[in-house]
Amino acid sequence: MGSEGSAECAAFGLIDTDNEFETEKKQGLKMEDEQNDDLLKPEPGHGDKETGKPPDNPDRFVFNRNSLKKQWRPSEFFAEKIISGIAFLSIAIIILIFLFVFKEAFPIFYSSSKNKAEITAVNPASKGSEPAKQEVYGGSQPEQAPPKQEVYGSSDSMQAAGTEPSGDSVVFKSQENESVDKVNIKGLMGKVWMPVSENPRYGLLPLIIGTLKITLISILFAAPLAILAALFSAAFANRRMREIIKPAIEILAGFPSVVIGFFALMVMATFFQHLFGYETRLNAFVGGVAMALAAIPIIFTVAEDVMTAVPSTYKEASIALGATKWQTAFFVTLPAATPGIFAAILLGIGRIFGETMIVLMATGNAALISMNPFESVRTLSATIGAEMAEVVFGDTHYNVLFLIGALLFIFTFALNAIAEFYVKGKLMTRLQGKTA
Repeated sequence: MGSEGSAECAAFGLIDTDNEFETEKKQGLKMEDEQNDDLLKPEPGHGDKETGKPPDNPDRFVFNRNSLKKQWRPSEFFAEKIISGIAFLSIAIIILIFLFVFKEAFPIFYSSSKNKAEITAVNPASKGSEPAKQEVYGGSQPEQAPPKQEVYGSSDSMQAAGTEPSGDSVVFKSQENESVDKVNIKGLMGKVWMPVSENPRYGLLPLIIGTLKITLISILFAAPLAILAALFSAAFANRRMREIIKPAIEILAGFPSVVIGFFALMVMATFFQHLFGYETRLNAFVGGVAMALAAIPIIFTVAEDVMTAVPSTYKEASIALGATKWQTAFFVTLPAATPGIFAAILLGIGRIFGETMIVLMATGNAALISMNPFESVRTLSATIGAEMAEVVFGDTHYNVLFLIGALLFIFTFALNAIAEFYVKGKLMTRLQGKTA
């Protein structure tokens, strides 16, 4: 009875057999293949199968397998090559600048003592020509005997000074000996910077200390202001206020350095002198505060972007546990963004370390070794800006200035590399929840 009942149900179409399922499945697949073939075939009279574009209607496109292949377009090819060429050209220019700076600085480490060229004053009478006579205007005047060279001291003192009379000519010899003209590591680490003198000294220690003083004062002013402003913009300000605060702070980055330096020279120096009552008007404190104005936009921009990138789940979890917005900002957002904030401070230090015009105008440019912030200082970059235009090409002073430029290049490059690759990579690892 059971088999007869099932057979009757199958006869009336109430129960589907396995064969019917297989048949319907094959029919469905066949219909899909036919539809796909119809899509791939061009319409008759409108084009061929190879190009996919009908000759009588060029604007009409027929989809086929060949249309999926990458086609060569001259505009895209040349645009790609131009962009790649510009990128490689930029990298090559940076490398060439780096090589040029080191090439000009390297001779001070391997060259022997450089003696100045001897200056010989030759009497024209010794060459057989008549001595030149002074022109007389407005009547004749009695001839006067030519003036004699004044001699001070004995001949031994003249030889010690480097001057030897010889007949009708006077030869001036170099007053520098090998111990003075040769620059070594010990001489570069000296405490006196006096490149223009009878006994030139190229001690970089006062310049390094002055640069570090300016950098420390600037960071002490710029970092707290920029980080707190970034925290307020990322955690407390609404959208409209954020759109006003961020451009207002970042607009400082567009100010020319000479404008900030002139403002520090004319306004800030007088104000701070009247406020604190120190003697030296232009000093490290004035230069540091002026440099803080240039570093604030960089630190603020990077720190604000990093704090905004902190996942909202951190903040929501903190608030769900009962923390206030201030507690969430200081104990959740700020610690999570610490690597990025550190990168922002490093970039700010690099900006301060390489600045020239502001420190040249606002620090007094005195190469002194002192821990007093209210005394004048001279930085490495200001030394290059003040002395490079008057230095003799190829001289030791010239090579030392390029060595200073190489030191600035290395320091700034190292700071930017650490901030970009190590610190930001550590931040992304922390935000993504991965273990370092």
